[in-house]
Amino acid sequence: MKKFIILDRDGVINQDSKEYIKSPEEWQPISGSLEAIVKLNQAGFTVIIASNQSGVGRGYFDLETLKKIHQKMNDALAAISGKIDKIYFCPHKPEDNCECRKPKTGLFQQIAKDYKTDLHNAITIGDSRRDIQAGLQVGCRCILVKTGKGEQTIKENHPAIKNIQIFDDLAAAVEYVIGSV
Repeated sequence: MKKFIILDRDGVINQDSKEYIKSPEEWQPISGSLEAIVKLNQAGFTVIIASNQSGVGRGYFDLETLKKIHQKMNDALAAISGKIDKIYFCPHKPEDNCECRKPKTGLFQQIAKDYKTDLHNAITIGDSRRDIQAGLQVGCRCILVKTGKGEQTIKENHPAIKNIQIFDDLAAAVEYVIGSV
């Protein structure tokens, strides 16, 4: 049986910014995150990203720039023998009321369809309530990291995060995940 892990991008893999990550130069990995993805690869996980990228819809950057940002991330991973299997993203603004913007489940439903699986055995790791809500709605095991918006998410004390595991960062979460499978 394939093992799936769905990661948010900004605030989980790379540094987040209130001003958005608008260029490859602004994309900077969080310490240990790329190595954590390599460990997931080595442990046999299919590693997928599901990320809201409303900066596209807001006109802060275009799809070509987003592609270059993802290429920088993929190149950095390839340099240490890691990889992301597929990247799913929502380019819409919140007011577009699309089905793919987390906390809605469109990205997760597309993953399930593309990989011909349900996500009840998948793990999702995020730094925001939206990430966790989307994962819970499709039956994922959810983990919150304190990086990015994580600390703020904890302070919100929302019911969605009451019974989920919380780790300092992706590296710590991955150590736990690999040790528990």
